[in-house]
Amino acid sequence: MSAFTLELTPAHHELVRRAHAFAEDVIRPAAPKYDAAEECPWDIVDRAAREGFYSPLFYADLIADPTGLSLPLFLEEIFWGCAGIGLTVVLPALALSALNQAGTPEQLARWAPEMFGEPGDIKLAALAVSEPQGGSDVANLQTRARKDGDSWVLDGEKIWIGNGGIADVTIVNAVVDPELGTKGQAMFVVPKDTPGMEQVRRLRKLGHRASHTAELKFEGCRIPADQLLGGEDKLEHKLEKARRGEGKAAALGTFEQTRPMVAAMALGVARAAFEYACAYARDREAFGGPIIANQGVSFPLADLAADIDAARLLTWRASWMAANGVPFQVGEGSMSKLKASEVAVRAAEQAVQTCGGWGYVDDLPVEKWYRDAKLYTIFEGTSEIQRMVIGRTLSDPDSTAEPVHHRLPGDKRGLSRKFGHGSLTRARAGEVFMKLATKAPEPVLRLGGKLASPGT
Repeated sequence: MSAFTLELTPAHHELVRRAHAFAEDVIRPAAPKYDAAEECPWDIVDRAAREGFYSPLFYADLIADPTGLSLPLFLEEIFWGCAGIGLTVVLPALALSALNQAGTPEQLARWAPEMFGEPGDIKLAALAVSEPQGGSDVANLQTRARKDGDSWVLDGEKIWIGNGGIADVTIVNAVVDPELGTKGQAMFVVPKDTPGMEQVRRLRKLGHRASHTAELKFEGCRIPADQLLGGEDKLEHKLEKARRGEGKAAALGTFEQTRPMVAAMALGVARAAFEYACAYARDREAFGGPIIANQGVSFPLADLAADIDAARLLTWRASWMAANGVPFQVGEGSMSKLKASEVAVRAAEQAVQTCGGWGYVDDLPVEKWYRDAKLYTIFEGTSEIQRMVIGRTLSDPDSTAEPVHHRLPGDKRGLSRKFGHGSLTRARAGEVFMKLATKAPEPVLRLGGKLASPGT
């Protein structure tokens, strides 16, 4: 297990440099066009593939980083460029995460390439969980999957599906045993043009307009048995555990991975709006000076600076936990999404306020960030759902709300316990040194002072 650290490696810095350059030079200049046209940015996705940012191996490599930092670092930069275009570029990674969590190695090898394609032949993927009547309530899924001979048959409706209806591969969450609630669900691979799956309508959205979002309908949608993720033996084993009161929902493992991912996306929008507001406030003069000199402008920006960094630290911690298999015990993944999404909304709103009337028209990009930011308090679980997840951990008598550092891995050798900073051995040595200090020769006193100084 990798230790949790905030120290970025040279590879991290190079990833950030490449991603930021792509966001600044390719994504941002194209953002107004695709936002206004509400079109899928196929050429930008192809450019991303040519830059190495759009392939299953790329995302698998980011997810495999034991520090947990590669993925949030990349996502923050891409979404700093444009949230709508960014979402189109990374949506297949959400479906890939579900495939990786629930599928077999053979299914991963079979379907992952079909989710991304390659430069010149771009493909898309979708993750279909939400439904019209349930929204974020995974326990209220109505889509059913029933076994029929050598096939599974899906019936139901899905909504708010990114790339829905145009994806080459759709991962669908469905109920196989209604009596088991969330534990009686499974995930299925549904390729494009499968009979019985249809796009009901494309949804027109407040923001993220460069990403395609749709409502889907499954009616007698028949797929081969080998497109059940994990296979039938694994499903039956999981259902048996559920009947004994064990196990967890099919989608929950995916959400543990994706909530920190969504938090990082929100941070990109928050940072874009915050940076623009600061630059505008430095340049804009009123009442005899730059408006940032006024506390009414600088104080809200100061609060945002602190809150964005705090949300980023929560996101990095949750990403590290997900990468290292450290269980979320007090909703750490939900904490990251909750704080990052809400600070994104506040940052975008403050950017509009800072720019005044100019912030309300599309001459400046801040109104777009305002529209884009709101999504993060809604999708992949609303802010209310995140608070519910966190709150349930607090009400569980078997759960402890102790600080997370109490549970982080430490020095297995135990050397720091005896000799490290704050140890009893060092405290006793310090007491002895203080008693001898008035009697010791100056060279010995100087050496002792160096040894006892902070940082030694």
